[in-house]
Amino acid sequence: MTDFATRRTMMVDTQVRPSDVTKFNVIEAMLSIPREEFVPRDKREAAYVGENMSIGADRTILEPRTFAKMLDATDVQQSEMVLIIGAGYGYGAAVLSRLAELVVAVEEDEAMLSEAQEAMSENGFDNVVFEGNALDQGAAAHGPYDAIVIEGAVEEIPEAILDQVKEGGRICAVFAEGSLGTVRIGYKLGGEMNWQYAFNAGAPVLTGFKRTMAFSL
Repeated sequence: MTDFATRRTMMVDTQVRPSDVTKFNVIEAMLSIPREEFVPRDKREAAYVGENMSIGADRTILEPRTFAKMLDATDVQQSEMVLIIGAGYGYGAAVLSRLAELVVAVEEDEAMLSEAQEAMSENGFDNVVFEGNALDQGAAAHGPYDAIVIEGAVEEIPEAILDQVKEGGRICAVFAEGSLGTVRIGYKLGGEMNWQYAFNAGAPVLTGFKRTMAFSL
């Protein structure tokens, strides 16, 4: 029988802690969430590998290092409401549920959504709400949010998503730049987004978050 608990501890000790992730609540959350429960069933043996896990098309479960560093930079507080876009099988939402008061998780793939809800229920998470919406629409009905985390890369973020960030809130995403990518945190101040570089990382660009090409005659 696979000892996932030992693998989970090793993941945190070898991938998360050495990557300048210092917030105890992030480390504690990643130590406590059974990642193998929130990946495709045929990929459980690879749940703790230190690389992005493809889950079909242009979708991925972000590698533990990248996701942990995103959460460290976003600095989610226990009193906050957080939106996660591209929830997939629910791992990111599960980790965030340990950090926030309420998590709203958006997923457009019905099969992933169903499995994520089942895993969340089986593992006793009661502060995560799932929304079966197009990723680029978010979940405006529950917003605005203190923080938004996008689990995948973007070329640009639709206004519909930026509008769901609360004044004084922030949004964290991987911005694709050629073959590379950078994680940035955007803070909404005076209705405008102010972006700050966090670190380098890569992921596939999510549908609906590709740059709109402008055509001219």
